[in-house]
Amino acid sequence: MLKIANHPIYKHPLPEGHRFPMEKYDLLPKQLLHEGTCTEENFFQPGFPDETHILRVHDPEYFTRLKNLELTKKEIRVSGFPLSQELIDREQIIAEGTIQACYYAIDNGIAMNIAGGTHHAYSNRAEAFCLLNDQAVGARYLQSKELAKKILIVDLDVHQGNGTAEIFKNDDSVFTFSMHGKGNYPFRKEKSDLDIELIDGTKDSKYLEILKTTLPGLIDKVQPDFIFYLCGVDILETDKLGRLSCTVNGCRERDRYVLQTCHDLQIPVECSMGGGYSPDIKTIIDAHANTYRLAQEIYF
Repeated sequence: MLKIANHPIYKHPLPEGHRFPMEKYDLLPKQLLHEGTCTEENFFQPGFPDETHILRVHDPEYFTRLKNLELTKKEIRVSGFPLSQELIDREQIIAEGTIQACYYAIDNGIAMNIAGGTHHAYSNRAEAFCLLNDQAVGARYLQSKELAKKILIVDLDVHQGNGTAEIFKNDDSVFTFSMHGKGNYPFRKEKSDLDIELIDGTKDSKYLEILKTTLPGLIDKVQPDFIFYLCGVDILETDKLGRLSCTVNGCRERDRYVLQTCHDLQIPVECSMGGGYSPDIKTIIDAHANTYRLAQEIYF
């Protein structure tokens, strides 16, 4: 059975007019239930993680200041969210959702987190709606429990996974692959193990061609025991922050290719949703829902 981390705290209250579409965390599971892609049994509610799991990734001083709501005004501004206790609770629960999803992925081949994909969170700072790096925490957790030795992170969000790249920059056991917009945020990029930069306006055909000529050889080279897939839907032509020109169908075919590849090679995969900023919330929900529809179709 497909297992999906979800929690009411994922939909965090924000000031009116905030550009982050927080309502998607409420609407996406409702859509999956409404259309019959999922039942209540598919969802599980994570709690708080053991802090040792977070401290395998994040600087202790940073995490302590975060918990104590001691970030500076500049740090809060860079994070993109108003700082509050509920927000910090939310970030920890998202990370625990990804940790638990790792177990389900090992058992079932795949598992998902309705939130997560917080790849701009560095080891020692927050950035761009990301305070704790959930997939980095998951990767270190798997290694600490000897559930995986070699890990591949496939980051197909439109923005480079700069925090993830920084966290694993000197670690050969975690291979970071980011395919993202060249002219997009972050404007000072980190160095992933493999970065593929796409020009503005890249369409479905070119996007899928690059992915399909890259991923098989990369997996063959890395030989991962586990894959983390960050499946942001901000590659869409409608996305306010994206700059690429992919369609909803192209985004679905991207997900199909990645998930089918993981399935065929029998490599467990955990999926965290990542970004999506199209003006019409229905577009965001449909594109994200496709990932779950495909997971059910391919695996179950």
